[in-house]
Amino acid sequence: MSDKKVSKVIYGGTTLIDLTADTVQANKLLYGYTAHGADGEEITGSCTYDADTQDANASASEILTNKSAYVKGSKVSGSMPNRGAVSGSISRKAGEYTVPQGYHDGSGKVAIDSTEQSKIIAENIRQGVTLLGVAGSMSGTEDVVAETKSVTPSTSAQTILPDTSGGYNYIAEVDVAAIPYTETENSAGGLTATIG
Repeated sequence: MSDKKVSKVIYGGTTLIDLTADTVQANKLLYGYTAHGADGEEITGSCTYDADTQDANASASEILTNKSAYVKGSKVSGSMPNRGAVSGSISRKAGEYTVPQGYHDGSGKVAIDSTEQSKIIAENIRQGVTLLGVAGSMSGTEDVVAETKSVTPSTSAQTILPDTSGGYNYIAEVDVAAIPYTETENSAGGLTATIG
């Protein structure tokens, strides 16, 4: 008798077993499973796929670095960085923090910089305004030193400013004198009117 395996059995004219048309191959049979090929030889599966991935659509950038997955039957190695717990602070006027691309484990936090947080106090916020839950108490007149000035009109334009060297930071009142006006007799027997 031949060493070849039996792949077809006919008994009394009836075919009991016929493997000759089978197409099973080791790389198409799941890993660890056994079957018989068309020649009757036993085949042990070597295919490690355990799912149909033809409709999968993940890309390398959506799979973690050092991890891999199968997409459309092909192994895809990840390139998405694992950021873990990303933390950031907002310290500039723009008030933004750019979250880096990648996976985040959900425990990271973004907060206002501690130096900036220390400035969010009632005394620094105008009364009637609430900023991040802090109600303002500043009236707007704190540390104000007002000056009152008196000026006389002239034919030239004048700019009236507080005397900063005297510690004043704004003018509360400007008293403008009346425009000087005088009349004097002149040699022609009339009056000379002097304005200013």
